[in-house]
Amino acid sequence: MDEVTIYSDGGADPNPGIGGWAAILRFGEHERVLTGSDPKTTNNRMELQAAIAALRALKRPCRVSFHTDSQYVRRGITEGVAKWSAAGWVKKNGQAIPNADLWRELQALTRQHEIAWHWVPGHSGERDNERVDQLAREARLAITPRIDLDAGAPRLYLRASCHGNPGPGAWAVALEQDGEWETSAGDEPKTTNNRMELRAAIEGLLLLPPGSPAQLFTTSDYLYQGTTRWLASWKRGGWQKKDGQPVANSDLWQLLDDLSRRYQVHWVNAKGQRLEGLTRAGQALTSA
Repeated sequence: MDEVTIYSDGGADPNPGIGGWAAILRFGEHERVLTGSDPKTTNNRMELQAAIAALRALKRPCRVSFHTDSQYVRRGITEGVAKWSAAGWVKKNGQAIPNADLWRELQALTRQHEIAWHWVPGHSGERDNERVDQLAREARLAITPRIDLDAGAPRLYLRASCHGNPGPGAWAVALEQDGEWETSAGDEPKTTNNRMELRAAIEGLLLLPPGSPAQLFTTSDYLYQGTTRWLASWKRGGWQKKDGQPVANSDLWQLLDDLSRRYQVHWVNAKGQRLEGLTRAGQALTSA
């Protein structure tokens, strides 16, 4: 029986949103790379799709060493699918198992091979895991609409960090305007990473005169999705979630919302991008 090594990865940004997946199959000295994308999906569906595509590419039964950084996939296929299948793909409360269509397909494919499933911590320096992560990101970005940015508008690059969460934290901003750079940073003795992300945006806008256009670059899903997707519903709900609990960090969200209405704000999801402004903000963050 042929022995094959597989690495796979997938993700969506935002989640749910535009997604991409990738897999590397290695047989002896031969290698095959597979990638794909979906304009409306989730992280978990992309992880599953990557695994399915990799196993589907095998033309005969193989002994497979399968590597993934998704505990959702590894635990689901080794522990979950047998129980879900026996229960008719519904949970105890009668609700359908999420992504049951993909789990069924993956389960059927695994029966054709001898597979050892290995979990690899994400971004741990494992070469092939880092490679499929990059390939999946490139597949996603290939179908992500390009944003036409005003070349003359000030750009704010935001960074934040927290040790302990809660614990000591810091925020930093790099402002690019008219070819000139300015950085600003601050810290708090006990805070959270999310509060520092919000503080970076607030302090960044305060560097500009009211009414100014501003392009804000962030690598934070919390900040990007909060401003572009969640904020309106939080306001309508009186800053309470559907379960009646208060929205976390509502004091800073309200301040950011008020400030944003004083500027011409354009948010940019810079996750996974290598930008000079993010590097400069990162350096200021280290100093803070």
